[in-house]
Amino acid sequence: MSLTVYEHPLSPYAQKVKIALTEKGVAFTATTPQAIGSGASAGAFAAASPRGEVPVLVLESGEALFDSTVILEYIEDRWPEPPLLPAEPLARARLRELEDVMDTHFEAITWGLGEIRHFGRGGQQQGEALFARGLEQLHGWYAWLARRLGAAPWFTGEHFGWGDICVAPFVNGAVSFGAQPSGALAAWLARVNDRPSVAAAKTAAEAVALGGDAPSLEMVRQALEQGLFKREYRDHRLEWMIRTGGIEVVADGLAKGNIRFTEVFG
Repeated sequence: MSLTVYEHPLSPYAQKVKIALTEKGVAFTATTPQAIGSGASAGAFAAASPRGEVPVLVLESGEALFDSTVILEYIEDRWPEPPLLPAEPLARARLRELEDVMDTHFEAITWGLGEIRHFGRGGQQQGEALFARGLEQLHGWYAWLARRLGAAPWFTGEHFGWGDICVAPFVNGAVSFGAQPSGALAAWLARVNDRPSVAAAKTAAEAVALGGDAPSLEMVRQALEQGLFKREYRDHRLEWMIRTGGIEVVADGLAKGNIRFTEVFG
């Protein structure tokens, strides 16, 4: 049995896993489970991912891991060459800090912009105001990322690695909403998108956004309007929507039954 990655091409978390495996030279099969993100997933995927979210890494033994950070750590432990993390403990810790910021604070903004742009949350007037605030916040995080990058060519230092894998999918997602980085961060983004592993993940995401083989965003929006698809509003995503001025969006989604939160694992 070969490795399987349950994914969705637009998921930056799934992109992290695909990029890491590709950089390690580890073969895998990527598949998008049915009803992903809807709150109605079932079967093998639901058993492997109690949150109903991607990514999931299914091992040759049939055992499965969920959560992108856990999966990346497993990949680094099992296939240590080429290393994605530096040897020095503090440098490793700094990259894990970076990953946590991207997975939580940064992703919450790009996810929120997707709620507004792709799924019409907030209507025209409120949606435009939320979107504008989100773009401002992204440029604030770009300034922070530029400071973390400093004069180094890569977030991992002199070599491409963990930090770059954990930043690239999220920044590419932000760019798709019109938030263009500048200066050293823009130069880094051009370098990182030239890597075949990152380019492949980026191309797959763009294909879905434009309406590829996976269910299109318009199809998901229609299902959302009918209450057949429930978007996950947990943790920093919920915080972002409320503190940015979208508490009515949350209330409306609860009333319509098209948002969800994490349930107790079965």
